[in-house]
Amino acid sequence: MENESLAKEKAQLEALLEQPRSQRLKGYAKLCGPGWLQSAITLGGGSLSGALYLGIIGGYHFMWLQPLAMIMGIVMLSAISYVTLSTEKRPFREINAHISPVLGWGWLIATLMANIVWCLPQFALGTAAVTQNLAPAMAEMGEGGFLGKVIICAILLAAAIVVIWFYDSGARGVKIFETILKIMVGIVVLSFFGVVLVLAFKGGLPWGQIFRGLIPDFGMLVKPAPVLEEAMAGAGGFTDFWRNEIVTGQRDKIITAFATAVGINMTFLLPYSMLRKNWGRPHRGLAVFDLSTGLFIPFMVATGCVVIASASQFHGKFDDVLLENGTVSPSMTGAYNKVVDKRLGVERDGFGALPEDVKEGLRLSLPAAEKKIAAMLANRDAFNLANALQPLTGSFFAQRIFGIGVLGMALSTIIILMLISGFTFCEMFNLPATGWPHRIGCLIAGIGVLGPFIWKGDAKLALAIPTSVLGGALLPIAYFTFFLMMNSKALLGDDMPTGGRRLRWNVAMLLAASVAAFASVWGLSGKRDPFPGLGVETRYVAFGIIAVFVVTAAVQYLQRLRRGKV
Repeated sequence: MENESLAKEKAQLEALLEQPRSQRLKGYAKLCGPGWLQSAITLGGGSLSGALYLGIIGGYHFMWLQPLAMIMGIVMLSAISYVTLSTEKRPFREINAHISPVLGWGWLIATLMANIVWCLPQFALGTAAVTQNLAPAMAEMGEGGFLGKVIICAILLAAAIVVIWFYDSGARGVKIFETILKIMVGIVVLSFFGVVLVLAFKGGLPWGQIFRGLIPDFGMLVKPAPVLEEAMAGAGGFTDFWRNEIVTGQRDKIITAFATAVGINMTFLLPYSMLRKNWGRPHRGLAVFDLSTGLFIPFMVATGCVVIASASQFHGKFDDVLLENGTVSPSMTGAYNKVVDKRLGVERDGFGALPEDVKEGLRLSLPAAEKKIAAMLANRDAFNLANALQPLTGSFFAQRIFGIGVLGMALSTIIILMLISGFTFCEMFNLPATGWPHRIGCLIAGIGVLGPFIWKGDAKLALAIPTSVLGGALLPIAYFTFFLMMNSKALLGDDMPTGGRRLRWNVAMLLAASVAAFASVWGLSGKRDPFPGLGVETRYVAFGIIAVFVVTAAVQYLQRLRRGKV
């Protein structure tokens, strides 16, 4: 029955190729699937925080950034899907055979590390959504809320396992799995869209500025937003410090938003989810449509709404941090002091070693204009945004609807990260990506259930920094690998694009890979903090990894080129 259904679907796709574009797109819409899985992973805590930070630091000026990053990502995802569906073979094996085993294994290992590490904050985010927005009483269960966290994490893990079990129960299970994910993505998008809709009616939004923000302005990458530039006028002799602080912080937030649009684990998920559905050559047009709708549209709407909400409440504002009585809001004290202490450390050597009461006195003596700048730059989180929206949208929208959206983001991402772990586990041991081997592999990322208990402080940095370095360094390299695959006659045979079609593919892929490479190098160049356990600046470790991979992969590729295996 399953083979009959697949044969019918392929025949339907072949017939659609002869139909007018409108009929073809209508037919494709009924058959989408893997693109929605991509939405479920990209609409996670990383995209949420990236959009939130963009709104805080740049207002509406960076509305264009995340959609542009996603377009670049879709180009490369379309390339790996074309290769996979043309060959109907597992890409990890094909990269090892035709390009470079170093690139193949680097791609797999970076994906596996990213799945495990980034699953930790998703459980932490989901727990926070429940305890801060949906069921605050659970924050009081057990000493320090420990029991409440355990219960929430157990429910999240159990829900993820149940959904994963559907995926491994055959074609019908995959369909149920995809339907559940579509519903979850829909909930996320509608939640944030609902918040902006209420803001538009009750608070009013500057739609002219918002739409202008969708037009790329690359000059904003290296200069403060006008509101912050104006605020610096009263900073006295420390104007250069604040400008550097804003531009540096802005770069980090831009890279966060760019990198979380399409991560290296997404490039692994797409081809294997397509092979799992038994998609082949007839599905190539559907794959591009699937990515353009199931991935791009939900991502653009959800992240755009978060940027709008964040910008409307926090950009260039300080009164949610500095209260009327001159004190700092208790929920923002840590974030505010972090900015102020950096400024005072420039002025006074040994500031960090001073007693806390002396530090507090110096903080209070900071000029009012600089206090306001520090408050504008203090990092808010999703729950600060929910609280800020409450006077405008009411408790129901600000806490419940926003909380549901955040919880949906966390749970859908947990499910997909576990799914990818199953694929990488099976590829490591050359096993079929089905049944118990895949289920066991999925449980590897389930270690993220420890997130609320260990994703903090030094442990957070020790896990996040190496993973970010490896994933960030290898993403553009993976993109260039897909470029080489698309131009491999030995791999694609007669399916390799030729003539003008090949030129269009190559221009688009080189542009996307170059943008990713620039973003990676630009972001890593600012990582001056020590790499855990080495005492060497993180950027030097990152560039060392890149150099080793590039040189080794180039040698292996040239060897295959001489042997005619490319």
